[in-house]
Amino acid sequence: MVNTDLAQRSPEPLGEDEPPAAEAPTAAPDEFGRLTDEAFARARRRLGVPQPLVRKCHNLEVTRDATRHFANGYGDDNPLFADPEYARNTRWGTVIAPPGFCYTMGEDAAPAPDAETKALLKGDPFAGLGSYQAVMDFEWYRPLVLGDTCKLLLTEVGVQEKPSRFGGRTAHVTRDFLYANGAGEPHAIRRGTWINAERNATKERGDKKPQAVPEPYDPDVLAEIDACYAAETRRGAEPRYWEDVRVGEALQPRVKGPLTTTDVVVWHIGWGMQLTPPGAFGISYRTRRKAPGLYPPNHLNIPDTVQRLHWEPDRARELGLATSYDYGAMREIWLTHAITDWMGDDAWLYLMRCEHRKFNYIGDTSWIHGQVVDKRVDGDHHLVDLELTCTNQRGEVTTPGTGTVILPSRDHGPVSLPTPPADTLEGIVQSELSRFAIS
Repeated sequence: MVNTDLAQRSPEPLGEDEPPAAEAPTAAPDEFGRLTDEAFARARRRLGVPQPLVRKCHNLEVTRDATRHFANGYGDDNPLFADPEYARNTRWGTVIAPPGFCYTMGEDAAPAPDAETKALLKGDPFAGLGSYQAVMDFEWYRPLVLGDTCKLLLTEVGVQEKPSRFGGRTAHVTRDFLYANGAGEPHAIRRGTWINAERNATKERGDKKPQAVPEPYDPDVLAEIDACYAAETRRGAEPRYWEDVRVGEALQPRVKGPLTTTDVVVWHIGWGMQLTPPGAFGISYRTRRKAPGLYPPNHLNIPDTVQRLHWEPDRARELGLATSYDYGAMREIWLTHAITDWMGDDAWLYLMRCEHRKFNYIGDTSWIHGQVVDKRVDGDHHLVDLELTCTNQRGEVTTPGTGTVILPSRDHGPVSLPTPPADTLEGIVQSELSRFAIS
């Protein structure tokens, strides 16, 4: 079975990554930046309530250019994601989007809120706290194919109070990002958990050891990295049958790095900007007028996006970090790349879960390793369970994960896609609330 230990542990926060909010943060002056009982109560009153999106999606439609840019942004040139002639001869019959492409899509599926709902969603109960992405779960039910549009329903489904060595009293907030294709059929669940902690507490309790900064690379190490790139193979059109898989077998290693600011820029070309800005100059100005807190001034006193800590080392150091670092989503998609290359075009990546435990700084190299830990049959599905890790050049595991793949069977035929917990996004919300034991 998939290792469920990841669901039970409380990971150390990775780094600040502000999640979407329905309104600009508001809180009473004496409560701003403090984790109070009232904040928990306010947050729990919002569970299951659809939240209007505050950003426009990067892609309105699945196109071969959009999927190609996204895949190229994490180093994947699989023709299944970009070449209609190649894709026509696969079981899908057309180009499909890579796993995680839903990050770039999602027109708002939330109903227009009434006055009561607006009041309920106004402000952030945890305004002023440090917010740290910790865990991300994916469940994929059907592909997004060429020409598809996509709807997104965002809601919070869990709020738990947990003690933490890093931040003392913390609030673990779980948000569901629920995606459906243009026909309204559920495509995927992206379920993220963010840890909210008082900034003073994290400073007092945090690790006092100096953070490691990447050092210049020896030519022999760079040659080893290049050799791994040169050795990459893809299963592609050759089916990987369930009967042929053995527990304990390893996935071919993948390497991502050394990470450069250029890599982050290329990633953004395919991924878009998930927070700010949605555009340049006048568009950025209009966004800044609505949410000035998302544009702290730079060293020239020019308002600039909070996200610049991912490519501006000085901003990262202002926040107490060693230097700029990647996005958690990048490592999530790196893991999917290792899986999809291994499993082949006829298989289906069903589940993936990962924790973000350490920073992955500009200059760091991530080695992705995986192995088969179980194989089983569940109804019509022939499943293989995987364990994976992203490990940096210092030997530190930055992101551990698990995955479940549905493979074709020599004896029972091709893959059948999994059934979502409900036929609609609204039905999935109710299923998720039950899953987290929320009444």
